[in-house]
Amino acid sequence: MHDERLHVPLRWWVQTVMLLVALWYAFVVALGPLLAWGLTVAFGLAIGGFLVAYGSARVRVADGVLHAGRASIPLEQLRDPEPLDTEATRLVMGRDADVRAFLLTRPWVRRSVRVWVDDAADPTPYWLVSTRHPRRLATALGAGTGPGTTTDPTDTVDEAG
Repeated sequence: MHDERLHVPLRWWVQTVMLLVALWYAFVVALGPLLAWGLTVAFGLAIGGFLVAYGSARVRVADGVLHAGRASIPLEQLRDPEPLDTEATRLVMGRDADVRAFLLTRPWVRRSVRVWVDDAADPTPYWLVSTRHPRRLATALGAGTGPGTTTDPTDTVDEAG
């Protein structure tokens, strides 16, 4: 069993507040206080809604199914999960990428798990799923280790900051 949400980092919320303060100040100078507050609240709700939605991606392994965001696939259709470190993740997302692959990645989560799809009817060669705990997710998927696997023995580094 594995369950995690890929929340946006705290610094994104802090930067959003700083942006809203700057916008409020610009609006107050140009438009007056009443309109400034209204526009700032509207922008704040829009940006906050985006951050909540983008950071609500959930990675879960339960009841024999891998759920990654809105997508899901039975574990019996998957094979050879690989926990990937930062460099291996960068390569799989870039130079070594396959355009047919399914990706659930977030830029603030630098590690991932690649799991191969073992279904002749499915053109997707593998799933690449961002996770803060690649060994735990790979273990939940029935993992082994291989080239480019994470070397973090504790697997508890929080990359969200």
